[in-house]
Amino acid sequence: MTKTLCTGLMLMLLCACQNRSLPPMTTVAYVDLERFMGDWYVIAAIPTSFEAGAHDAVESYARTDDYIATTFRFRRGSHDGPEKTLHAKGYVRDTTTNARWGMQFVWPFRADYRVILLDADYRTTIIGREARDYVWIMAREPHLDAATLAGYRDWLAGLGYDVDKLVIVPQRSGAPTP
Repeated sequence: MTKTLCTGLMLMLLCACQNRSLPPMTTVAYVDLERFMGDWYVIAAIPTSFEAGAHDAVESYARTDDYIATTFRFRRGSHDGPEKTLHAKGYVRDTTTNARWGMQFVWPFRADYRVILLDADYRTTIIGREARDYVWIMAREPHLDAATLAGYRDWLAGLGYDVDKLVIVPQRSGAPTP
C-alpha cells in the first residue's frame, strides 16, 4: 500500500470520527485569502500520526484558479532529520467567511479544516476541526512567547480540546522555511 493511499485512508477515518456532543465549532468572521497565503510555522499542535516527531514544520498556502495549493514540510525526529513533504488541495467550503475549508490529500476525500483564530495582522492563526481531535497553532515567525501560547492553550481547552495532547513543535531559531 502506498504512503499516499495510507495517508488518504487515515484522513478518511479522521473525518468519520467526530464527537457530536460538543457545540458546533465557530470560525473567524472572515479570512482575506490573499493575506492568509504564504508560510506559517507550526508552533504547537495536536498532531496527526503523520506529523508525530515533526521539527521545523511549516505549512505553506498558494492560491490557484481552482483551489489552495498546500504544502506541509517538516523534518522527522530532529532538526537534522529527513525532510518530509505532504501536498494537499484546500477548497473553501464557506465563501462568505473563507474560514471553513475541505482539505484534500487524496481524491475524493476532504478533511475538515477551520480557521478558528486569526489575529488582525495575519501573524498568528489557529486551525481546528469540528471533532476537536487535531489542532494547529501557527505563526509567521518560528516562535510565540510563552504567555501567548498559554493563553491559546486555555482557549482551546474551553472549546473542548484535550490540551494534554498539545505538543510544541521544535523550531530552529531563525531557521529559514524548509
